[in-house]
Amino acid sequence: MNKSSSITLRVLARLLSYPNAALKSDLADMQSALHAEQALAKDRLAEIDALISHLAHADPLDIESDFVELFDRGHATSLHLFEHVHGDSRDRGPAMVDLTQTYEKAGLFLAPDELPDYLPVVLEFVSTQPPKEAKAFLAEMAHIFNAIFSALQDRKTAYASVLGALIELSGEKAQAVKVAADEALDATWEEPEVFGGCSVKGQGKPDQPQPIHFVKTNAGQARAAASAGASL
Repeated sequence: MNKSSSITLRVLARLLSYPNAALKSDLADMQSALHAEQALAKDRLAEIDALISHLAHADPLDIESDFVELFDRGHATSLHLFEHVHGDSRDRGPAMVDLTQTYEKAGLFLAPDELPDYLPVVLEFVSTQPPKEAKAFLAEMAHIFNAIFSALQDRKTAYASVLGALIELSGEKAQAVKVAADEALDATWEEPEVFGGCSVKGQGKPDQPQPIHFVKTNAGQARAAASAGASL
């Protein structure tokens, strides 16, 4: 990425945003901008053209439903980058603060409902950087892009082309990697049996001690709890 790809990065950021009516109305201009800047290889451009065509002509409700199912209901395809690195560990908070400070040093400030590790936000920031710095920033995240790219390929979605484009802009080569299976959504939201089952004897005689068994939540429940406390 020796020449500027700032417009391409902004278009890719929009393509990964929620597919509302505003996005649909801009698709033709976005496609023209991609071809005019010529920052991507022809084969990759053709793939993104196919995605744009799908977004332009498919039923809007189906597109929105597919987007939510794809990006909001699974860990492997999450567009929140630090989820792939830190999960729900305590390291994620400081990483969020550091990234926010990086934006602010560049004169960019997040809206109240934006998280700094959300990929469209990251790409908007990278698009403001000089070509050399932009490529280096993307290269630091290339392994995350590749993991998401592979997960999207597994799901046979045209959105994989966007991640493939980002990998190429970082100077790396897109390649398939093994993707861990996502936990079923129903299992993620399943309520634990908090008391492990109260004994009939204990319930029948209130004056007797009632045993309480604490049950550890699984990883899926921890993610659900963390997500419930965060606003996007």
